[in-house]
Amino acid sequence: MNSIPAQEIKRRGLKAVDDLLEKGDVHVIRNNRPEYVVLTEARYQELVAEAHEAYLARVRTSLEDVKEGRVQKFATADALLRALDAEE
Repeated sequence: MNSIPAQEIKRRGLKAVDDLLEKGDVHVIRNNRPEYVVLTEARYQELVAEAHEAYLARVRTSLEDVKEGRVQKFATADALLRALDAEE
């Protein structure tokens, strides 16, 4: 991933980031540590869509687990914790 010091952005403005964005996402370094990530709107939308798809896949898997009887129900949180302890 590309990186740029925050001072460089302060000095050159967004043009400094624009040049690097052509090569991919950009870490902004502040106090010698990555502090921010700058990405294009298209890349942001891509990440949001991927996160949404991953969420839907988890929900589908959970529903399939319920349908196939691979889910246990517990009356209380204590009962759940006892079952988890028994698995260890």
